[in-house]
Amino acid sequence: MDFKDQIKQLGDRVAKMLPQIQTEEATKTSLTLPFIQILGYDIFNPSEVNPEFVADLGIKKGEKVDYAIMKDGEPILLIECKHYQEKLDPHNSQLFRYFHTTKAKFGLLTNGLHYRFYTDLVEPNKMDEKPFFEFLLTEIKEAEVDELKKFHKSYFNLESIFTTASELKYSNEIKAVLSSEFKEPSEEFVRFFISKVYDGKAMAKVVSQFTGIVKKSIGQLISDMISDRLKAALAKDAETEKQREVSETAVKPEEDKSIETTAQELEGFMIVKSIIRKRIDAQRIVGRDTKAYYGILLDDNNRKPLCRLWLNGTKKYLGLFDDAKNETRHELQRLDDIFNHTEQLLKSVDAYEKEEKVPA
Repeated sequence: MDFKDQIKQLGDRVAKMLPQIQTEEATKTSLTLPFIQILGYDIFNPSEVNPEFVADLGIKKGEKVDYAIMKDGEPILLIECKHYQEKLDPHNSQLFRYFHTTKAKFGLLTNGLHYRFYTDLVEPNKMDEKPFFEFLLTEIKEAEVDELKKFHKSYFNLESIFTTASELKYSNEIKAVLSSEFKEPSEEFVRFFISKVYDGKAMAKVVSQFTGIVKKSIGQLISDMISDRLKAALAKDAETEKQREVSETAVKPEEDKSIETTAQELEGFMIVKSIIRKRIDAQRIVGRDTKAYYGILLDDNNRKPLCRLWLNGTKKYLGLFDDAKNETRHELQRLDDIFNHTEQLLKSVDAYEKEEKVPA
């Protein structure tokens, strides 16, 4: 199981475990430690995961952070864990107060559900007030999994993470601002659009009028973008299906010179054709020979198998399909036994014809 699957599996388990988690210690044991373990660290080895890590400050001794991820005897990531129902506030945590007393460049504040990663982008050796990366475990996104993977023991690189931390921090803040403005456009935001599309003076009445227009326009734009993406996805799926069908029919088995159609197979095909022509035009019944069996299709379509003739072995079989296209083989003592299955052969044709008539 790869890293992404492990993280998502933990997220799926969380909802089931929460009713049994009553304390902060239970949160650590059930949620935080499994998370650290997925990051590739040995939770039973204090040289990798040091519990109750001491980070003294001045005359105040014995203050501890819940966990420190260690490398070469030094902490690289300080972790403080709260009860899963507790709100995360860096100002009330040892993580915020003792960040600068160690060589760790990253801090993680979590309640087992929410994960917030901090560093010192604003002022060296002082933990930023805002996280540069955060996510909700039960709703983690693909892009967030990719960022989290950088903290895995196998990929951890201080310089690399610190370099991308700034971009992540401001990117997240920009998305938060846009989200807020999209929901309730501020006057400043509205005035920006007025300056782009309106020639008159932006009086209070104009701003009020444009606030509704901006909000409506944003809603329509988002709706159109979602619709376009859905159409593109559906078109891609349709093209993939078309290419698959083309690839299936491009090289027909009968074109393979190593395949030899026997007299028995041709006779069997003619029997099936004589049965089915009672329902449809005989030209719609097409035979395709393969190395294993002789297939008989409706409209030369692989997705419309009528039956298969298994005549190359010591025992002979007629393969028939149910509604789910599951094949069942029926032994044939002689080819004329195919007539014993007339009803099911005609039923298969009727089912395909019915599908064609159902309106889309």
